[in-house]
Amino acid sequence: MSVTTKQVGIMLLALTGLLVTGWLVFDSLSTHGHAAFNTDNLGIFWGFPIVIYDYFLLTSTGLAMVATMAILFGGDDFRPIIRRAVWLALAGLLGGVAVLMLELGHPLRALWAIPFSFAFSSPLYWKVMAVSFYVLSLLILLARMLKPDWSMADLRANAVVTLVLALSVTAIAGVVYGSQSFRPFWASGDIPVAFIFESLLGGLAFIIFFSYLAYAFNPAAVPASVKRLFDDRLTGLLALAIFIHLLFVVARMSSGLYGNVEGLQVWRHVATSPLFLAEVFLGLLLPLVLLTYPGTRIRPWAQIIAALLVMNALLIARYEYIIGGQLVPLFKGAWAPDLLSYMPSPTEWLLLLIAVFLSNFVNAFGEVTLKLGREGSAHP
Repeated sequence: MSVTTKQVGIMLLALTGLLVTGWLVFDSLSTHGHAAFNTDNLGIFWGFPIVIYDYFLLTSTGLAMVATMAILFGGDDFRPIIRRAVWLALAGLLGGVAVLMLELGHPLRALWAIPFSFAFSSPLYWKVMAVSFYVLSLLILLARMLKPDWSMADLRANAVVTLVLALSVTAIAGVVYGSQSFRPFWASGDIPVAFIFESLLGGLAFIIFFSYLAYAFNPAAVPASVKRLFDDRLTGLLALAIFIHLLFVVARMSSGLYGNVEGLQVWRHVATSPLFLAEVFLGLLLPLVLLTYPGTRIRPWAQIIAALLVMNALLIARYEYIIGGQLVPLFKGAWAPDLLSYMPSPTEWLLLLIAVFLSNFVNAFGEVTLKLGREGSAHP
């Protein structure tokens, strides 16, 4: 069976999953409305759908960073992955935005109400505006890259604009949380920078995993140029990004555990939760070992596993950060427990599947129709 045939199979499987989960979600939302989500008015206002949206948004900007920095600084060695990274950025963003639209009570109203609200003092307003320009920049970059004779030099101006917008979207997403001083678990000046490194880590992991997926996880089908890149520079960058992200995680945990500010006590709950331990030990430390040990870093199976573990670790990190920041009630009274509780509803889990299926369908469609692995011209 050819690689293209397998990509068609992936596309049809993703489409089937999208139709089934989409029907279930629409049935649930039309029957129960926003009550289908397990958020409440006690303090859990942003639930799992916001986690999913931010996860896919930051993954998208991370992929855009990988593509644009490869154009600006990487040279022709990175040519085999650049178009795939740009298309993946669009596919991931589409999956995240779809979930956000389903979470909003009036999604169509948001399309005009947010831009024309002119809420200049709100980071969320600037986040929406930055995302709009970011999408436009990605589309322009992709359109120019689809020409058979595209060159790195011709794309540098577009790459600079896209990189600045990707960094802006990511940093503003960090400001949305880091500026909320009334939630000490979130509030920190380093959050925008941490988000940028976390986004870049996700972009590197996704491009490795989905590049192998494009060749049906058959190492023999992977072009030599891609394999050289994975065996050397890209896995080294992924290992470095894991290490830097791990430093942020450990530093924030240490400050949280030994801090005495009201709201930081949630770290005692987070740091001992099975999800957080799985994130650190299975999702970060194990991939770091696989990618730094010379005997495994050049093995395709190790690269695939490391990328997959990192992708899951970042979803856990996003969940622990967004939900953990809301577990301490803002206004305590006799009604309020020390920590609130939250568990995603079945509908919220289905939204994750919608994002996964939609992103994979769009990605597979691009692999089949746009031939993303084609390298094009290599002249400077």
